Amino acid sequence: MNLTNTLEIQETFPDIADEMLKAQTKDVNLYYKDFHALKNINFAIKANTVTALIGPSGCGKSTFLRLFNRMNDLISGVKITGDVLLEGENIYKKGIVVDELRKSVGMVFQKPNPFPKSIYENVAYGLRVNGYDHKDSIDEIVERSLKQAALWDEVKDKLKKSAYELSGGQQQRLCIARALAIEPSLILMDEPASALDPLSTSKIEELIYDLKNKYTIVIVTHNMQQAGRVSDYTAFFYLGELIEYDKTKTMFINPQNIKTQNYITGRFG
Repeated sequence: MNLTNTLEIQETFPDIADEMLKAQTKDVNLYYKDFHALKNINFAIKANTVTALIGPSGCGKSTFLRLFNRMNDLISGVKITGDVLLEGENIYKKGIVVDELRKSVGMVFQKPNPFPKSIYENVAYGLRVNGYDHKDSIDEIVERSLKQAALWDEVKDKLKKSAYELSGGQQQRLCIARALAIEPSLILMDEPASALDPLSTSKIEELIYDLKNKYTIVIVTHNMQQAGRVSDYTAFFYLGELIEYDKTKTMFINPQNIKTQNYITGRFG
């Protein structure tokens, strides 16, 4: 289904009607110069849920994800039309301060990217940039964020050591803690476990599931099983189009579009 407006979204997902929409796109098109990468995307993200974006490589998942923190702005030749709303505000309207926007939208990338600093300073960095200068307050937020990222017990006695001494899975959870420290409105995750071993992947998935109690998360994944385990809603993208979007259980058990069914069952991808 291709959702066209808020009313249709609410009629299709009645449980969203009674909840605040965290984010939404209306008739969004994105072009890389002459290439039409996203085609008339209408979408809604419910607060305190995990939404998985699935589809084959090059279908527009990551491009769509980056709409919400305006990272596509950094690419030469990009043109975007339509509206992208975060808590009801169009984040592409004139006057939006992009640096301020990115403070409220956390991003976790495919490969862990800790800063060349201590474990403590990795988490504290965003706070210092945003003007926090009270040590006791920073200490408290660092500890809270590491606990939320299920990393505190593993690093509490070595906070002054380099983040590079951590394993890949620990580094990724550290990056999640860094994103959580500034209490974002929305957390974007672009294949956050694809570079990790199965045990670390399991920990990241458990963490994602737990974090939705406080945060709203959108995750890009190629792993169908992962989407089924961690997400409440799933959206299937193909060749720049949103083909189908529904509750994850419905999508995997009873997809409405033959393209979705073929992708989920592994007939292409």
